[in-house]
Amino acid sequence: MLDDFLIRALLAGIGLAFVTGPAGCFVVWRRLAYFGETIAHSALLGVAFAILLDFSLMIGIFVIASIMVFAVFYLERRDTLPTDTLLGLLAHGGLAFGLVILSFFPNMQLDLHALLFGDILAVSRTDLAVIWIGGGLALVMLRYIWRPLLAATVSTDLATVAKMRPERAQLVFGLLVAAVIAVAIKIVGVLLIVALLVIPAATVRRFASNPEKMAVGAAVAGLIAVTGGLFASAQLDTPSGPSIVVAAIVLFALTRIGRPQKNRR
Repeated sequence: MLDDFLIRALLAGIGLAFVTGPAGCFVVWRRLAYFGETIAHSALLGVAFAILLDFSLMIGIFVIASIMVFAVFYLERRDTLPTDTLLGLLAHGGLAFGLVILSFFPNMQLDLHALLFGDILAVSRTDLAVIWIGGGLALVMLRYIWRPLLAATVSTDLATVAKMRPERAQLVFGLLVAAVIAVAIKIVGVLLIVALLVIPAATVRRFASNPEKMAVGAAVAGLIAVTGGLFASAQLDTPSGPSIVVAAIVLFALTRIGRPQKNRR
């Protein structure tokens, strides 16, 4: 069954949706979309780093993304610049450094289109194992930090008073996002991964009565987007990664049709 590249692509997308859905809820709740963009933009610098040291692109992306996470946390507490300004500096600085370093390898065979937009149809059995095993570990870690991270989302001061160590939970979540982005780059690419984190969570937000139900609903919405996007890609001969994101956008738009929901606390 796994010899069929469409089945492998579907399994990879489902595995990714199960992780990006719950993780994306915190991205939406904590307004971290630009933080996700910063980590994603550092992927090119991670690619250059991996090429220089001759090891896996996924490891290179994760290492550089993790450094970016630590840099954001450090500078937020040490610098007087606003957070969005710091993120802008790191995002564009990482992207620029990556492109400059890659320019020193003119004869290198690198599919920038696949890096930017993903190539889920090229997923191998090894990639599937990484996605599902890594995704399972990521969900276990997210479950471990769920309560302190949720408390910090409501009030960092109250979480600190309750001795939940919110700063540690936030740092672990940042590294978790870095790992998810490193794995997902091959599927949806640098430019689209944050969309997969944000859109499914935003889609189900108005329908969820509690955080746990929103996390499950976001995973289901991501699964629907992956399935619909791959089906549309196969039928219309369109790029698979962007098709998945378009399917997610269509699903989001459909949930916004009708009478708006009343505001709730």
